Amino acid sequence: MLSFEAARAKVIEVVSAHAAAAAETLDLVSDSPSAFGRVLAKNIIADRNYPPFDRSVRDGYALRSADAPEPGARLRLIGESRAGVGFSGTVEPGQCVRIFTGAPLPRGANTVVMQEYARSEGDSVFFEQAARPGQHLVPAGAEARVGEVMLPRGSRLSYAELAMAAEVGCARLEVYRRPRVAILATGDELVPVSATPGTFQIRDSNNVSLSAQVALAGGAPAVIGTAPDETTKLRAQIEQGLQYDLLILSGGVSAGSYDFVEQVLRELGTEIFFESVAVRPGRPTVFGRCRGKPVFGLPGNPVSTMVTFELFVVPALDLLSGSSPRPLPLFKARLAHPVNEKGGVAHFLPARVTWPAAPAGAEPVAQVEALLWEGSGDIGAVVRANCFLLVHASRLRLEAGEWADVLPRRASF
Repeated sequence: MLSFEAARAKVIEVVSAHAAAAAETLDLVSDSPSAFGRVLAKNIIADRNYPPFDRSVRDGYALRSADAPEPGARLRLIGESRAGVGFSGTVEPGQCVRIFTGAPLPRGANTVVMQEYARSEGDSVFFEQAARPGQHLVPAGAEARVGEVMLPRGSRLSYAELAMAAEVGCARLEVYRRPRVAILATGDELVPVSATPGTFQIRDSNNVSLSAQVALAGGAPAVIGTAPDETTKLRAQIEQGLQYDLLILSGGVSAGSYDFVEQVLRELGTEIFFESVAVRPGRPTVFGRCRGKPVFGLPGNPVSTMVTFELFVVPALDLLSGSSPRPLPLFKARLAHPVNEKGGVAHFLPARVTWPAAPAGAEPVAQVEALLWEGSGDIGAVVRANCFLLVHASRLRLEAGEWADVLPRRASF
């Protein structure tokens, strides 16, 4: 049985060897919602220097620093420079120009004095602060030089990256297509969300949660239904799922008499790389490759499904999206209470991180508290959680106040 770290590394190794993302072109303006979260297939290059001129970062007055070496200088006001317009003349000795944030520095000037330290009277300005060369300016080309790579191929596009593409005039974006992900829940106990379940039935929540997780991770989810605990129908639906870039099944992967997922996958020629991981929740997790497609068999209990998706499916989706796999976004927090787990496996416990008020002058410190939960079927515990507390298999007992690893619940911070 692999550790979760080794299982995750195996997923990355296998998918890396076969990932081949296809590219498409999107219009930056009209397709920006679709571009969000995509991965660049081509570098984005600066089309000119940024800023293209010496830019003021304050409202104030542009002048020659030699004209105001000490407080008390008086200069003649000859015009103004505002964003998008500028000042057409040249600042000569004894002169200054009113300037606004974002405006170009006029010729002849080499500094800006903030308006808070100047007083205007008619066509004269009195300066209560000495001027220093280059103050309150961003020099031309300080942010980027023409021809510089602003966003390299493989970058994931969020709002800042899209803004950068707009700034450099990249109206057409070459991005990798979102991987198409087939999602199939299994189990005779499942009924549609809209149905009234019988005494021993449950509504299908895994198809819903997995669709959301796939979308958050950058994939295009496609629910292909639910499959009964019966090999013929299950085989047909798995065959359908193999038409997609990646297939996720939930349920039917344990060792029970009616758990047929792994059996059917093997009958279809799937190469199985692991079928059990030393993690709780989520031990009976299957990963393989069938007809060139990654296939995951995740446990059917909802919390197990959610955790194993984050651990193992996300890096596969990253690779199929055209990017490098993102590391697990673990961070440290102090334990609010002792922890004592068992079983020789890594535990991902539903938990909440808070930042309690710190004493004056001190920085707040993250504190994590594991929540009471009733096992891997308890969706409510994850609803109340904003993270998972990771208790490593190598150290199952932790004391209050110790630093512990925390995995954020995606989109909760």
